[in-house]
Amino acid sequence: MEQPRRITDSFPRRRRPGRTPGRDKGRVKGRDWPRPRPRAPPPAEEPPPPPADQALLEMLRRFDLAWEYGPCTGITRLQRWERAEALGLSPPGPVRDALLEHRDNP
Repeated sequence: MEQPRRITDSFPRRRRPGRTPGRDKGRVKGRDWPRPRPRAPPPAEEPPPPPADQALLEMLRRFDLAWEYGPCTGITRLQRWERAEALGLSPPGPVRDALLEHRDNP
């Protein structure tokens, strides 16, 4: 009885350069399979950042989204606040105080 044909029988076999025929892909004699994965180094322990004051973040978000103080692309919040003050747009004072208090986070 004839064996059923497979779809791969319709296409010619192509040998890849550098491979020896009959060798399993990626398997090396004498090694256990699957290969053990390298372990990632333990993460460096850093202190968690202090929780941000939600009211402060909301105030800064409102300042960021208010177009009445001019565009905000390419400059820091403090530069935007100072520009709005120089143009007489009267930006909110608590925003400036918060920006000066947290200078490391523009």
